[in-house]
Amino acid sequence: MKLPGQVAVVTGAGRGIGKAVALAFAREGAAVVLASRTGSELDAVAAEARGVGGRALVVPTDVTQEPSVARLVDRTLAKFGRLDILITAAGAAAFGPVADSKLEEWEQMMGVNLKGVYLTCRAVLAPMIRQRRGTIINVVSVAARRPIAGCAVYAASKHGVLGFTRVLAEEMRAHGVRVGAICPGAVNTPLWDSIPNPPDRARMLAPEDVAAAAVLMASLPARASLEDLTILPAGGIL
Repeated sequence: MKLPGQVAVVTGAGRGIGKAVALAFAREGAAVVLASRTGSELDAVAAEARGVGGRALVVPTDVTQEPSVARLVDRTLAKFGRLDILITAAGAAAFGPVADSKLEEWEQMMGVNLKGVYLTCRAVLAPMIRQRRGTIINVVSVAARRPIAGCAVYAASKHGVLGFTRVLAEEMRAHGVRVGAICPGAVNTPLWDSIPNPPDRARMLAPEDVAAAAVLMASLPARASLEDLTILPAGGIL
């Protein structure tokens, strides 16, 4: 196992990338703390994690609310006594031209994608600094790197996450805390269920592909830090 004895908090753990990451980490020996707004989904993921021999704690969490995020960290420390890894996979998306966009879409994506990452990252810093070790992995998007028509608002939120991640990595380096970003291309998740005329989902990455990248980043020796990883479908951007 690559992560024996470690404790990993995963946001957005009820489905998609977050679920795949949580199960991959459980298989590698980590105790997983599952966070999202939908408790029933988290219960199902926890049962799967325990089915592969893992330990799981369910903490329904709204990452846009500071008290909810504080409770997530408090419950993690109360249960396991440590916090080694954070993966921020909670996300919101809506696509279309800026001219047709709605303010509510902007506020939702900035709230979940950017504010949620800020709040969860900030909340885990104190225990990680005390331990003199930790790994933070923010799930970003290739949209933060390449202009894709119809993704302006989503890209703005992800650009913010990427910039935040890079600066936090520099701030935490002296404390032994690693901070990195995974920038995936299109991933076949339930997010696309509500998107009209999506790209060919059969050509997309699987959530498990992103999870494998997260395991790689989290399991490197303490002397090494993989801080920036882009993973695309083999056929390129769809």
